[in-house]
Amino acid sequence: MGLRLFNTLHRQVEEFVPFDPEARSVGMYCCGPTVYDFGHIGNFRTFLFSDLVRRYLVFRGYKVRAVMNITDVEDKIIKRVRESGQSLAEFTGRYTQAFLEDLAILGALVPDDLPRATAFIPHIIELIRRLEERGIAYRAADGSVYFSIDKYRGCGCRYGQLVNLDPEAQRRTERVTGDEYDKENAADFALWKARVPEDGDVAWDSPWGPGRPGWHIECSAMSMALLGPSFDLHLGGEDLAFPHHEDEIAQSEGSALQAPGRPFVKHWLHAAHLLVDGKKMAKSLGNFFTVRDLTARGYLGREIRFLLLSAHYRETFNFTQEGLEGARSALGRIDSLLERLTELAAGGVPDGISKLPAAITEALDEDLNVSKAWAAVFDWTRDINAALATGRLTPSAAASELAGWERADSVLGLGRKPSEAVPAEVLQMVEARTAAKKAKDFARADALRDELKSKGWTVEDTKNGPKPKRL
Repeated sequence: MGLRLFNTLHRQVEEFVPFDPEARSVGMYCCGPTVYDFGHIGNFRTFLFSDLVRRYLVFRGYKVRAVMNITDVEDKIIKRVRESGQSLAEFTGRYTQAFLEDLAILGALVPDDLPRATAFIPHIIELIRRLEERGIAYRAADGSVYFSIDKYRGCGCRYGQLVNLDPEAQRRTERVTGDEYDKENAADFALWKARVPEDGDVAWDSPWGPGRPGWHIECSAMSMALLGPSFDLHLGGEDLAFPHHEDEIAQSEGSALQAPGRPFVKHWLHAAHLLVDGKKMAKSLGNFFTVRDLTARGYLGREIRFLLLSAHYRETFNFTQEGLEGARSALGRIDSLLERLTELAAGGVPDGISKLPAAITEALDEDLNVSKAWAAVFDWTRDINAALATGRLTPSAAASELAGWERADSVLGLGRKPSEAVPAEVLQMVEARTAAKKAKDFARADALRDELKSKGWTVEDTKNGPKPKRL
């Protein structure tokens, strides 16, 4: 049995089969950040979920083209640009760079394509023109252009593929501006927003006059430009299913660019919300965290990654400081084992196959059951530690297990514990302890061990000599 995923489009778990199964190529799009501020950990739960999906598809032998957009023009951005006095490019460039830095901290792979909405204005205009020509889009008196839900349905298309909805009631929560009073129907949404004085210099020429794209049309234009009118996999947070992703389907399939019988996207995956201390994140509650907030508190990116990937993607997850401490402890157990395996495997040649990659495959094939995958990792950790303790592991077997871990970690993305420079004072105390033991001055050796402990260090006596280790 192959990989099975919950497809939001069909509301069920089903086998993942890309459009081109013979070539095993996958086009994958994930809605990326809106760059008006630093990303928070709720955003990064979705982005790390996307990273896990991409890594696992590659692990399973697929050739993946991963696209993640950068929304660099939007109502909040325009407001912040106006307040900052910077140009649009200067303002969004700062937060785009910060986003990429945070991705690196969390061990995420950089997407193959990071399209910015402002670089795809011609594609956006052409897509709107096509919708207008097909009678699905209409121009309002102020020069804005709207998508008509009624006319889309009149073409025999279905609006409401991802969620069962009352679009007029649900759209009240959408990002809107006060210039949207010329819509024919309350459920219609903006494709092009006519320039208003508050927009300042943020505007582009178009057949309908100066303005800027609506939020939804950006993703339709960018994804189809890079991946084609039909592609395999679209990801995002569950809050984007409506209206954003539903509108993407409507715009894209309303363009009729897809081959007969092919949808805009074959598989839709949505990650559940993140809670912090059991509540929705809010600055007023003091539970709103960016990646930078957490690293400033001393947590490593791999610890944050571990916690954000510790629960199934379709489960609402509660992020706590206790969870971060638990992640640190869990990674410590893995790191300790890897150090021992590395030491034993020195000079050894792998002579077998670790069971770990197969266990990871069995778990993640089940709709990315990451909880089961972590259980497999810690079962492996326990079993290999036991083999080490009883001397049952040869250097070649240790090398095989290390190779198995590296294969598994190509999916998990934890990497190795960053090396820490040992202070000269600690090295001198380790040498002094070694000399005291050789001289059989065990009282002095014990005193030095206690002093090292007070400074946060211990000494492991290995076959290659004493090794200082941070507690």
